[in-house]
Amino acid sequence: MSRSDQILADADAVLTRTSDRYRSLSARTRQRRNAAMMRKIKRISGAILSILIGAAVVGWFLPLGANGIMIVLGLILAAVLLFGLTGGEQRVQAEKLAETDIKALPLQTEIWLDNQRKALPAPAVQLVDSIGVKLETLAPQLATLNPQEPAALEVRRLLSDHLPELVTGYQAIPEPMRRQERNGRVPEKQLIEGLSVIESEIDRMTQQLASGNLDSLATHSRFLELKYQEAKQLGAPQSLAEPGPS
Repeated sequence: MSRSDQILADADAVLTRTSDRYRSLSARTRQRRNAAMMRKIKRISGAILSILIGAAVVGWFLPLGANGIMIVLGLILAAVLLFGLTGGEQRVQAEKLAETDIKALPLQTEIWLDNQRKALPAPAVQLVDSIGVKLETLAPQLATLNPQEPAALEVRRLLSDHLPELVTGYQAIPEPMRRQERNGRVPEKQLIEGLSVIESEIDRMTQQLASGNLDSLATHSRFLELKYQEAKQLGAPQSLAEPGPS
């Protein structure tokens, strides 16, 4: 294979991996929305069933009549409206991100960002999608991280302070002024540049956390190798599998 063919093959592989990640992001968004819809349907169905059972019990002793039937239909309509307007897709408030557990923060930030898409320009939406993919990669790295460690505080500051402030600051600017230059700066361009910096920072944090895990794995691996060598020198490799009495 020629060098140019290899370059094309590598580029195609990168595009494939990126496409797979974006599909995964879209699939998770659909799953969340489908789950919210199913919760609504279950609540509405349960309420209607309860109303009908209650009406049947009452009708067993007293005829409902036209007024009773109208009351039942009114209750059913009220239940549909009540549960149809509540219990939908999870809404995350920007000010609540600071209170979110560090392990859940990437997903909560992703949900919040997804809800902001319609209010952002197209180039910013592409960056939001990319940030969502990187948050998916970051999440497992935070699963065992102490919330008080400097790395955790840095992640929290970026996701619950800097990112929401950047997006909400842009949204607070009136629509006609978002593409107008003021003091040498254009708000839309500032937003895109800021999101790009945040995307790079999330990538850097993920790599640093992963590097720490790899270093820890290497340390444990060397420890096990030393223990194995000691056991061999003692002529008792079975001690690894058969711990002695405490």
